Amino acid sequence: MQFAGSHILSVSQFERPDVQRIFAVADRMQPYAHRQRVTKVLDGAILGSMFFEPSTRTRVSFGSAFNLLGGEVRETTGIENSAIAKGESLYDTARVLSGYSDVIAMRHPAAGSVAEFAAASRVPVINGGDGANEHPSQALLDLYTIKSELAGRGRGIDRLRIAMVGDLRHGRTVHSLCKLMCLFDDIQVVLVSPQELRMPGEIVEQLRQSGHKVLESDVLEASIAHVDIVYSTRIQEERFSSQQEADLYRGRFRLNQSIYTEHCEPNTVIMHPLPRDSRDTARELDDDLNDNPNLAIFRQTDNGVLVRMALFALVLDVVDLVDSCARDVNWYTAGRF
Repeated sequence: MQFAGSHILSVSQFERPDVQRIFAVADRMQPYAHRQRVTKVLDGAILGSMFFEPSTRTRVSFGSAFNLLGGEVRETTGIENSAIAKGESLYDTARVLSGYSDVIAMRHPAAGSVAEFAAASRVPVINGGDGANEHPSQALLDLYTIKSELAGRGRGIDRLRIAMVGDLRHGRTVHSLCKLMCLFDDIQVVLVSPQELRMPGEIVEQLRQSGHKVLESDVLEASIAHVDIVYSTRIQEERFSSQQEADLYRGRFRLNQSIYTEHCEPNTVIMHPLPRDSRDTARELDDDLNDNPNLAIFRQTDNGVLVRMALFALVLDVVDLVDSCARDVNWYTAGRF
């Protein structure tokens, strides 16, 4: 695809060379994300950070990524704090706020809303999650993490074995990741969920049409026995009609160190898009996994900054200028990473 000036709305926009290009640029961002170097390539540029649904990691990492490239961030958080609460349309909001920004990162609770906003925007828009639909930058950082975790074992994304566990019906992260994996070869996917929370059928069919082997299950232990990655998700309670309905499924699949030791291969990588639900009624990833070296959830969050820096650099067409606008840092950073 042509990145410069483009919206990033769906992983369906990408071909395999596009993903490889993003990952190559993300690799180049490591000295800046790790605070070894400072670049001011986006000095004077403004990111409009518009998050109309709760977010910590995605919102802050988009902002941090833009700051690390030298740009400034202007935030709107919550529909109640915006003119949308007064009845303003997404069209009008887009026309106004795109006049104040050079690029916009947006999250909204309604599926398709970010694309609707982007159609009226005068600047590139990056989808930070639209309801239960998609989360393209999360899928990219997840796949980048998978690539990074397996590289040390001489493995690539092709022939990956992965188990996805939890709320696969509402989880936009797993929807986007499955679509992105369709660009690769010979992947084995085990989809572990309650019957009512199964992966949407069209995504399962897309995986199979891409030549991947897909197994659906509602049993955790057997499903994680022969995989490279266990990708766990929380129950997406905000997508249910009531708290009581969500509680029916909370805590159904719990992974702890004992289950990991008994059932997983020794180097199985544990991933989660976060937040993990640490309440006693949930604990899909138990705290006793925190010292497990194969727990990659915080490496995932670090990788999110790299990938989002890469997206900004590509969309704003400054990849080849990053290093020429750089200098060493002035502050103490030893031991950060």
